[in-house]
Amino acid sequence: MKAILLGGGLALVFSLLGTRAAIPLFTQLGYGQEIRDDGPTSHHTKRGTPTMGGVVIIAATLLAYFLAELITQNTPSASALLLLFLFVGMGLVGFLDDYIKVSKQRSLGLRSKAKMVGQTVIALVFGYLALSDDLADGRGVTPASDHLSFIRDSTIVLPTVVAMLLFWVMITGTSNAVNLADGLDGLATGACVMVFGAFMFVNIWQNNQNCAIHHVKACYEVRDPLDLALVAAAITGACFGFLWWNAPPAQIFMGDTGSLSLGGAMAGLAILTRTELLLLIIGGLFVVITLSVMLQVGFFKASRRFGVVRRLFRVEAGHRVFRMAPLQHHFELHGWDQVTVVIRFWIITGLCVAGGLGIFYAAWVAGT
Repeated sequence: MKAILLGGGLALVFSLLGTRAAIPLFTQLGYGQEIRDDGPTSHHTKRGTPTMGGVVIIAATLLAYFLAELITQNTPSASALLLLFLFVGMGLVGFLDDYIKVSKQRSLGLRSKAKMVGQTVIALVFGYLALSDDLADGRGVTPASDHLSFIRDSTIVLPTVVAMLLFWVMITGTSNAVNLADGLDGLATGACVMVFGAFMFVNIWQNNQNCAIHHVKACYEVRDPLDLALVAAAITGACFGFLWWNAPPAQIFMGDTGSLSLGGAMAGLAILTRTELLLLIIGGLFVVITLSVMLQVGFFKASRRFGVVRRLFRVEAGHRVFRMAPLQHHFELHGWDQVTVVIRFWIITGLCVAGGLGIFYAAWVAGT
């Protein structure tokens, strides 16, 4: 517990001070944000705001984690190192995307196929290592499991290839979901604070009820839960410190460097804690935002290609469900102030996190 408190506190301080130093540095280097021309006109005033702030979040997390381990004289675990590999790896993909944007002065960075290749390589390497028996502990528990999980491993065993495919879908999907949510000042950062904070408590609870200690039906078969809690605490603290400067009106953006790394770590925690399906509830805001984009694009294309869709819904070709996607921009164009959208979406995240933790605890009480 001492390491968790140290990790979270140090990451907050490092991020708070590091972001303050990064703002003038990134401005001087010309790392300014490019804005979509088809986006809300109110966003055009943000052009030139420093971006790539995710570098600070990643650096603060790494420094806090390893310093906390050094102070408490603990050895980094295989699970934590795997999670940090995923966190940094996805951040590198996002960094390349951001760098192309700022160097070429355009709102589009890496091509979608190139970005997906990078995310896929990182996700598959993570999945392979997480399922490897070489990283199993003394009881034979590997960092990840090939069982489908909600609160803990179920009786459904997935073939290794299917498990790897599931990990790939979760990691690429969640990283892109956080990226889609990162469209308003502080929205994604504040939501990530709550989600990673929730996973920190999940890991602490799993450590206290671990099967290595408590041989009962409701115990949790998770490798290195306390060390995973330390990583979750460090990311929570880093996001919290960054939020000071990213809150409306933002003085810096996290960029794809931050959003892809945070989304990857979020999925990684769900995989390593055996709460894969629970992520859909705890990260409910990111699910809804992603679905809004899928629905917008899907209906737009369907209404253009298929007359039956136009007749069924009585719409014209190229009809859009929302004024603009992702969902947060729809409410902006509907007349909501940006701060109102952010705060209300934070409230929704809080409700999702509370619901997810409630289900997690209720399942333990019920012994299932």
